[in-house]
Amino acid sequence: MNPLDTHPDFDESFRDNFAAVDNTTGKRNWFFPQKPTGKWHNRRVWFTIFQLSVMFGLPFIKVNGQPLFLFNILERKFIIFGLFIGPQDYWLFGLMMISFFVFIVLFTTVFGRVWCGWACPQTVFMEMVFRKIEYVIEGDWKAQRALEKAPWNNEKIVKRTLKVVVFMTVSFLIANLLLSYFVGVDRLWRIVSEPITEHLTLFLGICAFTLIFFFNFAWLRDQACTVVCPYGRLQGVLLDKNSVVIAYDYKRGEPREKLHKGKERTAGDCINCFQCVNVCPTGIDIRNGTQMECVNCTACIDACDNIMEKVNLPKGLIRFDSENNIASGKSKLITTRTIAYAVVLTALWVALGYAILTRDDTETTMLRVPGSRYIENPDGSISNLYTFKLFNKTNHAIDPQMRILFPKGTLKFAGIPSLHLDGAGMVEGSVFITIPKTEIANRRTEIKLAIYAGSEKLEEFKTTFIAPEE
Repeated sequence: MNPLDTHPDFDESFRDNFAAVDNTTGKRNWFFPQKPTGKWHNRRVWFTIFQLSVMFGLPFIKVNGQPLFLFNILERKFIIFGLFIGPQDYWLFGLMMISFFVFIVLFTTVFGRVWCGWACPQTVFMEMVFRKIEYVIEGDWKAQRALEKAPWNNEKIVKRTLKVVVFMTVSFLIANLLLSYFVGVDRLWRIVSEPITEHLTLFLGICAFTLIFFFNFAWLRDQACTVVCPYGRLQGVLLDKNSVVIAYDYKRGEPREKLHKGKERTAGDCINCFQCVNVCPTGIDIRNGTQMECVNCTACIDACDNIMEKVNLPKGLIRFDSENNIASGKSKLITTRTIAYAVVLTALWVALGYAILTRDDTETTMLRVPGSRYIENPDGSISNLYTFKLFNKTNHAIDPQMRILFPKGTLKFAGIPSLHLDGAGMVEGSVFITIPKTEIANRRTEIKLAIYAGSEKLEEFKTTFIAPEE
């Protein structure tokens, strides 16, 4: 329950409609947020510079000749922090995604929807790139509203055309950035430098994503967060009264009253200036409490602090805080639920770390040919026929060797010139394993084999050898 619900002057009409939709006409409400200024916005600017530098720089970073990150869905190749994940290790990729999801759940439980306002690419590009472009071309919120209502005169045509061109250009850059994570910067450069006809499919993909990004940032905008993304709706089950969110101090701010000069103030510190509403990119009133549309962008904090400074009242009427701390002055970040999430996350990270450290570069499956019998050779040795599949789980070519570790024996491959493996490649074939009869103690003997690359052992595996009974 919202803590303001018990206040006699509290207006609950905001619950009757969605902020992005006009309650009378059913049409969409277009938001023209006021340009934010203040210390929190300055911090977001610096964080955005850092984040965009990382996002645009990561595709160029390579480890041992391989990109640091690659998500090649078409060729089923993934590289995360230099770790190559091929088709045989998709479960490892799934474990990483589960770990990331649990981390987001834990982070949200403690710190609210900070991810959305500060790190989510949708918000970063929308509010810190495209919105900034709008301020430069069309002016602040009042100028934008006036331009929206104005007839299509020369000024409006020029400004809207310029905005479309710039938006389309930035969308094209983002589409290329996305493609660089899918195919790598080397292949992207070939697409740029070579004739389009040689890379027509990928070029059309860039064009399609350019239009998608343009649609997203020019039209969908805030509704990507409030309508499309399910994360906001998860807040209802992830947040509790101890979660640190952007909160309005209703105990200090209520009752609200306009500021009157020369008159002694008996009301709360909120002067009902609506600056917190004017700067909100999703059009909500944070004074109504935590709402699904809030992305924790901190614009309302700066707006309120600026007003408080002008009217000589303490800052922090809107701030990062928990509901319990505002209500009782007590807050507890470490709760049973956060401990449970932390335990699950730790277990996932331990399992993930163990899986990565014990992961082999190759994976071999070897089975006796169904229906085949052992072969007794004239020299007294016994042979079994096997089929095998050898997978390369790295993204570089290797020339492996297969050896018998126990017992002593020899290998003879049928129709295979070599075991050469391309990156993420596979080789399959048949092999005769021959073991001297003196090395065989039982009818069924477990034999150990290994895959080597030079002197380095890449993998060890087992299979069953059949011999005649004594």
